[in-house]
Amino acid sequence: MEDNAPLAQVMRTFLESQDFDVLEAADGEAAVRMAEAERPDLILMDVQLPLLSGFEATRRIRQKFALASIPIIAVTGFAMEQDAASAYAVGCNAYITKPYDMDELLATIQRLLK
Repeated sequence: MEDNAPLAQVMRTFLESQDFDVLEAADGEAAVRMAEAERPDLILMDVQLPLLSGFEATRRIRQKFALASIPIIAVTGFAMEQDAASAYAVGCNAYITKPYDMDELLATIQRLLK
């Protein structure tokens, strides 16, 4: 998920060009519900989301046994070391900052899906 609509479209187009199926949730609460319903192979979680932060959405996903092994990549405009630590503390497997380096993003996705 991505909180910036134009950036979300760029990311969606890029991921679909790499043959990934993409689902999008409008907010953190919807992300948790979607993860439960769809059981995705991987989640890109924006840190700043409406209704429920990406950190809290990740924490809730990790509390559900059936979802606990889904890789989650925190994506954010924050570049502070403390923010990365917070992402890992709630259960994210990787942390990528905006603007995205698409090659780095793709390499991270591929590494986590192996």
